[in-house]
Amino acid sequence: MPKLTSASSTRKSLASALISISGLINQPVYNEDHEIVGRVGDIVVRWDSGDYPKIFGLILRVGLRRSFIPVAHISAIRGNSITLSSTKLDLRDYARREGEFLADEDMLDHQLLDIDGARVVRASDLYITQTGRTWYLVAVDVSFRSFLRRLLPGSAGRTPTPEKVVDWSGIQSFGRAGEPARLSKENKGLHKLRPAELADLIEDLGQRERQMLIEMLDPEVAADAMEEMESEDLDELLRAAPVDLAADLLGRMEPDEAVDALRELPEDDRDAVLEAMPKRKKSNLEGLLEYDEDEAGGIMTSSLIVLKESDTVAAARKKVLDADNTDTHCIVVVNKKGQLLDDLDLIDLFAAGPKTLVGNVKNDHAPLTVKPDARLERVIDQLTDNRGASLVVVDEFDKPIGRILADDVVDAMVKKRGGRSWPWQEG
Repeated sequence: MPKLTSASSTRKSLASALISISGLINQPVYNEDHEIVGRVGDIVVRWDSGDYPKIFGLILRVGLRRSFIPVAHISAIRGNSITLSSTKLDLRDYARREGEFLADEDMLDHQLLDIDGARVVRASDLYITQTGRTWYLVAVDVSFRSFLRRLLPGSAGRTPTPEKVVDWSGIQSFGRAGEPARLSKENKGLHKLRPAELADLIEDLGQRERQMLIEMLDPEVAADAMEEMESEDLDELLRAAPVDLAADLLGRMEPDEAVDALRELPEDDRDAVLEAMPKRKKSNLEGLLEYDEDEAGGIMTSSLIVLKESDTVAAARKKVLDADNTDTHCIVVVNKKGQLLDDLDLIDLFAAGPKTLVGNVKNDHAPLTVKPDARLERVIDQLTDNRGASLVVVDEFDKPIGRILADDVVDAMVKKRGGRSWPWQEG
């Protein structure tokens, strides 16, 4: 019967294959004659390809000077020292190049994104290992024990304690403050997170990391996540963002969500953001801002898919599929004058024959409507009395201008209660 390997022996085996970055900092650097030529100031890594950053070299500290030693000139890396393969050193001051990250300065004790675990972590230590002739950054230690271990003197402070180690292939680092950061190739999986998960990550980050992550993300992905953020966190993010970026992201959010965020901004900031938007988007949001928060117009989203009664079902389907709107409750039918005739469910539209006119596709119920100046109480009564899932907001000419979903009403009620959650929203 084979002998089972214990968890402790597995950890020891893993630890022996890893070298602690925190343990290397300030350790001696020897030349090939085993003479100390300086001490380790930092480890330089870069993302060239694959899942793990390659070790590109080290920062050699000699007095106040910090010089770069390429990895090709390193013959050995141990837990307590680094040995060079040459006695010739270029002691010019190190100048960071594009794509280079410093393990200690940029990552150790900094916030990182654990993409696979959908969480924010802080690097207590970083681990490197050698595969063939190449050294890689392979893991981040997120345990508090490793943080405390670094305070110990001697070898005890340098020995890896990989109890809570995250594989680096699922990590996103933010790099150096003030420089543009990009999603590393392997972490495009960040875009696969649900907006609510991504919002949680953003909220857990510090201000600098929040801003960098928002700038790294695809704008549509960022806007979706921002719609799920708590109002206070979103307000902080928007105030810290450049005006053009804030305007672009708010312009991509659902109109009702964007208006809610704009209301929270100081008037000068709000005006500046609106001024940076395209005229059509600016006009739309300014119109919504004119309504009170507890009026139908202040609750509704103006994002609608408007079909004409004379459209064929085939043309209507294409319009729905091409629309930048995934909300199937936002399909309305109008007559020649643009007045509301009906609202349709997606299933009604796709169940009808392609040559059928949209005006002949009937819903099982008449559309529920409300005027934009209707108070919140009236909106609630309309929904509850008719057991509807949504209301169409129409102007004085019965032209549809927006839609109110049940979720919009719940959000409005929460705001009216001062941000307190309702019992069914509490975990």
